[in-house]
Parts: sequence; C-alpha cells; structure tokens
Amino acid sequence: MNRVPPTRVPRSSRLRRRLWQVAGLCLAGAVTGALTQAPAAHAEEPGPTPVACPSGLAGEATCYTGRDANGAHYAIAIPERWNRSLVVHAHGGPDLGAESDPERSVEDLDRWQVVVDQGYAWAGSSYRRGGYGTRMAAADTENLRRLFAREFGPPRRTYLHGQSWGGNVAAKAVETYGGANGPYDGALLTNGVLGGGSRGYDYRVDLRVVYQYYCRNLPRPGEPQYPLWQGLRPASTLTTSGMRARLQECTGYASPPEERTVLQQRNLDDILAVTGIPERTLESHLRFSVFTFRDIVHQRLGDRNPFTNEGVRYSGSHDDEALNAGVERFTADPSAERDLSYDSDLTGKVRIPVLTLHAKDDPTAFVEHDAAYRDTLRGAHRDRYLVQTFTDENEHSALSTSEYANSLAALDRWVRTGDRPTPRSVAASCAAFDRTYGTGCFYDPEYVPSPYASRVRPRPGGTAWPAMTAAQEKSWSRVEGVGIAP
Repeated sequence: MNRVPPTRVPRSSRLRRRLWQVAGLCLAGAVTGALTQAPAAHAEEPGPTPVACPSGLAGEATCYTGRDANGAHYAIAIPERWNRSLVVHAHGGPDLGAESDPERSVEDLDRWQVVVDQGYAWAGSSYRRGGYGTRMAAADTENLRRLFAREFGPPRRTYLHGQSWGGNVAAKAVETYGGANGPYDGALLTNGVLGGGSRGYDYRVDLRVVYQYYCRNLPRPGEPQYPLWQGLRPASTLTTSGMRARLQECTGYASPPEERTVLQQRNLDDILAVTGIPERTLESHLRFSVFTFRDIVHQRLGDRNPFTNEGVRYSGSHDDEALNAGVERFTADPSAERDLSYDSDLTGKVRIPVLTLHAKDDPTAFVEHDAAYRDTLRGAHRDRYLVQTFTDENEHSALSTSEYANSLAALDRWVRTGDRPTPRSVAASCAAFDRTYGTGCFYDPEYVPSPYASRVRPRPGGTAWPAMTAAQEKSWSRVEGVGIAP
C-alpha cells in the first residue's frame, strides 16, 4: 500500500495552538471518557479538538472530536502513516433521542479501527439528532467530509462506508453528492438496509400486526387503544424493558422451550412462521416496530401513516383464515408515504463504484435488501457501478475484520485502476488480510440473493424497482416541505 507521512496537525493556527495545549494529554484510558470531550454547540463552528485515541490506535494515529454547526458530534482519526485517503463512515440505527450523542462516533471509531490500521483517515458523524431522517444523516455525513477537507486538506481519494441503516444513509449520500465529478470516489455498503423506507420495513409492519393479533398486549384491552401503524401512542410511558416483559408474557421467547406454556410456544411459532423473522432477533425487530415507528409517525411525519398492509395475505400459522380475518388492516396516507419515500428510498442514480458486503444469514437486515439494491440499480441502468459480495456469516452488526479490510482494498483497487472486480476475485484476495487479522474469510462468490419479494410480502404494486424513480424524486423535490425535516 502506498503510504505517505500524515498531516500531523490541522491547517488552522487555532488548532495548532490547541494541539500544543493538549500535548501532555495521556493516550491511555477509557475510549469513551477520553474521546467525548467535544465542545458544546456554538453559533460559530469550532474546529476539531485533539484527544486521546482508542487504545488500539494509541501511538498509531492522531484523533479528534468536535461538533459541527448543525450540532452533530463527530470523531476523526488520522494514522501516522496516512495513505492520504479518507473513509467517511455512516452509522446504523437510527438511534432514538432528541440530541446528537457524543459517544456514538467515538464508539464507531473504536469499532472500525481496521480502517485506520489500513492507512486510511476515518471520520464519523453522530448526526445532529436521534430519530429517523436518512437525508439528514447523509447531509451530516457530507458536512463532516467538508469539515475534514477544510481542516486537514483535501484527501487524495474519499470513500463512503455505511453499515446497517448507515448503508441506506451512505447510498443516499452517493446519489445526492456522489456525481461523476463529485467528492466521493467509491462506497462500501455492509449489511445495508437498502430496500429504502417505503418497503424496507414492511416485514416489521407485518410483525406489529401479527404480534398484536396473537398477544393482544400492545396495547392491552384495558389500555388506551391506537392504530398499530403508530407503533406506540405518543403519550405512552412504556419502556423497552416493559415491552420485553410483554413479549415474554406472550411467547416465553427468553425462556428455554421446556419452560414455555403450550400457548406461549404456539404464539411464538405462529409469529415466527408468518413473519419470517429469526427467533434470536424477534425482540429487536419488535422494538423497532414499536419505538422507531412511533418516532417516524409522530416525530417525523406529523401523525400521518406511511405504512399499509392492505392486500397482504398472511400464511404459515396454525389457522391462516382466522389470522387474515382478524389482523388489523390499514392504508397509508399518500402524503406520508411520499415523504418517507423521498427521504429514504433510492433511485439507483449512481455514478461511482459501489461494493457491497452482506452476510447471507443476517438476522436483522435480510440479505434480500441487497437484491432490492441490485434491482434498483438495474432499473436505473446503473448496475455496471455495482459489485456485490456475500458471506456465510450470521451476524448483522459485525462481520470478519479480514473481510472489512479486504473489501476496502478491493474498492480502492477498483477506483485506482478502473478494473471492476468480481465476487470471485474479491474472495480470492481476502486470504492476504486474514494472515494479519485471523478472523476468517467466509465468502460465497456464487451466491445470488432471491428477489426482495421472496422474503418480504410485497404490497400491491410493490415489486418494481426503483421504489422511487429519479423523475419522482425531481418532481417531489419541488413540493414545499416534502420529506422529513432535519
């Protein structure tokens, strides 16, 4: 790898003075405690503050934190032997909360040390607030890229990396800012939620109504009632632990099978069979369909409903006729559906190399999300910019470190040489990185995921991709107030 000495301090004299002031800062200690010393929000954007790096990067990089003009906390790391390229990271979630979380970008830096270890500078935003907002998160990611270039000088090459929902964020940033002459040279999307907002959560819509049909405790009969597309009524004080207690009451999901009642086991079997959600992530999917749906509906869409399950035929239960006759049905408000689509659906309008990496048995963002993205780019006649790779792994939040390093190198090689890799060539190059990291290479270069509709019950008219065309996006962008506010 071609590496050159890093820029050791930011360009501004203000930051040079600040660096000397903290020169005695000890590099040891807890990562979060050291890295969350970000300044409070001010009318004028302060520059990055040098801080201690995560323990794994101590002595290997110079690290910074800060808060941008929109209030988004961020973390930056520049390796001692910087290759002059930058990776801008978009994190998953979305995390819920009113404010930007200063610890989130710090934790992400600790988690993605492999990027810095490979010689790249790394920058990650915590986004300006919690809650849903794909375009907002993409804008905050782009703002951080601009801040980095202003303070440290333009990188030779700049890459986007999106993980989980961050894959949707990064893919949106590719389409919004990544033109042929734009600032980004390529993107790596790992275990990405790439079906977009208008279809990417349909299986959680199904879970919400199917769960309530069997369990009848969210809400209970004696509690204030509300339509299930709300996720949870705005004034509810239900906590995540309280939701887990109700899930346990109905299904015994946290108990060994021999300790469940007959009814609990049947409820659990029916819910899993109908929705296709793995048992090990049932709680997290239900949590999203309760709390994140509440955020989307009440906080972002002004109490309008973006979801529908009309025309969906549920099957796999012990009594499908009763289920379909009794499950709650609703139809989306067209304006809410439009706003969620505009915010997070993808048009396939891609002009830079995009490499994806997805676990075949991802229990959270099903691998069929990559099929949706494939069909989106095909529908936009841009699939020549896409290479997809898949692995025999069964985790969502973390894949093999060797594979992350290998994927980044494959993307960089594609950008530098113009030679488009293949799934087989990417798989073959992983062994060299595994000699360093020893976490394994699990590629299946022959695998092709089935269409999204094979895993998630499509709504009427919901099988054509892209879900939002470039023409629709252009038309909707002229509507005052369209989308989700930052």
